[in-house]
Amino acid sequence: MATNVGGAPDQPQSEHETDQVSKNHNKEQGAKRKRMKERSEVWEHFIKEDLASGRQAICKYCGMSYKCGAKKNGTSVLWAHISRCRRKHVSMQLPKSLSGLTNLLFNRRNLEQVSTRERKPLRPGKVSPPRPVPSHIKRPPYVKTGSPPGIASGPEVHDERGIECMRASGRLAAEVLEYAGTLVKLQHILAELDFLNWQFSLQDSFYRDLIGVDLKVLMHALSLSEYLFLPRLPSLSDPLLDIPVTLPSKPGVKTDEIDEAVHQMIIDNGGYPSPLGYGGFPKSVCTSVNECICHGIPDSRPLEDGDIINIDVTAYLNGYHGDTSATFFCGEVDDEAKNLVQVTKECLDKAIAICGPGVEYKKIGRTIHDHADKYGYGVVRQFVGHGVGRVFHADPVVLHCRNNDGGRMILNQTFTIEPMLTMGSYNPIMWDDNWTVVTEDGSLSAQFEHTILITKDGAEILTQC
Repeated sequence: MATNVGGAPDQPQSEHETDQVSKNHNKEQGAKRKRMKERSEVWEHFIKEDLASGRQAICKYCGMSYKCGAKKNGTSVLWAHISRCRRKHVSMQLPKSLSGLTNLLFNRRNLEQVSTRERKPLRPGKVSPPRPVPSHIKRPPYVKTGSPPGIASGPEVHDERGIECMRASGRLAAEVLEYAGTLVKLQHILAELDFLNWQFSLQDSFYRDLIGVDLKVLMHALSLSEYLFLPRLPSLSDPLLDIPVTLPSKPGVKTDEIDEAVHQMIIDNGGYPSPLGYGGFPKSVCTSVNECICHGIPDSRPLEDGDIINIDVTAYLNGYHGDTSATFFCGEVDDEAKNLVQVTKECLDKAIAICGPGVEYKKIGRTIHDHADKYGYGVVRQFVGHGVGRVFHADPVVLHCRNNDGGRMILNQTFTIEPMLTMGSYNPIMWDDNWTVVTEDGSLSAQFEHTILITKDGAEILTQC
């Protein structure tokens, strides 16, 4: 027997009333399930942090933070943010052959494959103003015209002079990238000095003896110290007092400091940093940390122990662009991250090895995708390799995934191959700056890139020292 909630005597109900009660009940249950689903989606999208002023909800993807429970015009600010954030998903039309089953197998991979290492989500830092370039440095046309980024039609095919210019710009980009990598490694070495219990003689020749005898690993990096303002080592305690030497732990180098060093080294060599001013990009290099797939804007965030960072350098020299990137380790990186980086490098090497005149471009994507699949990694579809030379981005569009695109490689042609692999989902999300692209699920991403020249014997890597 039913009981009336209000406590009044039960009244016989007509068939119509019974149906109405059933509809209302179903409607209430549906609304309840919807609220529960929304709540679940909110906490899949946000993480909680306890701050002095109360609990904060921080978006895993763009770093925005809100007070838990806050509402605006009666609507949860967290739910409203999710709607905006989702619109930042970078979308593209995938081939019809990529069915729902393919998506299930290759994108929504098992959660246990995603690294469980405790890592703070990447958040935007403070971006400094663009750095000046001397007036005598030749600028790419897009800097003056302010034209939006795009891909120029036609491949970049060169005569002998053009090939030599491409070799020069590629070599400069490679040297700058190698140097930028030492900044990441060097800061970690300096921080590790905190753990050493050495005693040194307080002689005038301290620094020379330190570099020449005890820390040979620093020799290469310190020979480039004109580009890096190294922190001064603190005064050492008197060895006669038998007090251990303890150096304070140093914060990691900031990505903005990497930008400063890259910018200065390129202009010192008569080149122009190609990213600066390209489609409004505000800095001279791209720095993509951890879950950032590509196009990270250098800012005030210091690198932390365990980070991985891709540094993408393009130098414009004598009217030609050289484009390259690599992923570097900061301090002690876990084995899962190391393996992702290693496999990404192998994908690039294997793709370059199959290149040559007459080879189909789609063979690059198949080679990369096959190797990534062996390790269960995702392959980013939306960002591609491209022709490069007198223009920054030209035909062909080089897909890094399996595809059926046409076209074959041409003798004396230059283009980039730049695979981006992910530990989890390959779907990207773009931040509000309209440049920074991160993985949908916050999983790590790695990338390597070379500019290559198609020769009669195969391919020549132009961006190596």
